[in-house]
Amino acid sequence: MDQQKIGLFIKELRTEKGLTQEQLAEALGVSNRSVSRWETGSNMPDLDILIELSKFYGVGVDEILDGKRNKTHMDEQTTETIEKVADYANEEKMRLTKILRALLIVALIMSVTALLLNYFEIEGRLAGFLEGFSGGVDFGMIILALIFTSRYGTKLRAAKLKLLNKIKNKRVNK
Repeated sequence: MDQQKIGLFIKELRTEKGLTQEQLAEALGVSNRSVSRWETGSNMPDLDILIELSKFYGVGVDEILDGKRNKTHMDEQTTETIEKVADYANEEKMRLTKILRALLIVALIMSVTALLLNYFEIEGRLAGFLEGFSGGVDFGMIILALIFTSRYGTKLRAAKLKLLNKIKNKRVNK
């Protein structure tokens, strides 16, 4: 898969339709920075966005991934399979978010434990170990949790779920 070629094809499709990056971003519920990254080949759209792009432009997902127009299009069964994979990927991301939130709670509990050990000036090997261990776990988990559960991550997941629901509704209405 050649990301540069894919990016140029996405840009070509957008310009053929006479859209700006901002207009495409708004239509897909993503940032215009994301569109720019796709078009420069520095990043790839998620699978559910690829599906939405293919429907938006009337091309197959395989054409986008090939970075060129093909004479034959994907059949309906292949498209449905890709949609199922996109659904699975989004469910997996939500599961990961739940795990990270649980780990954040553990990190906060460990922080409180370390603070209590310091406050009550409890000493000893076990206290020292708990303080050091909790500090390391706290730092790592808070950084991970901030990245994965930030407002930006939540907005991104909400936009993806909205797109998936649109796809499902279109399939049900057919």
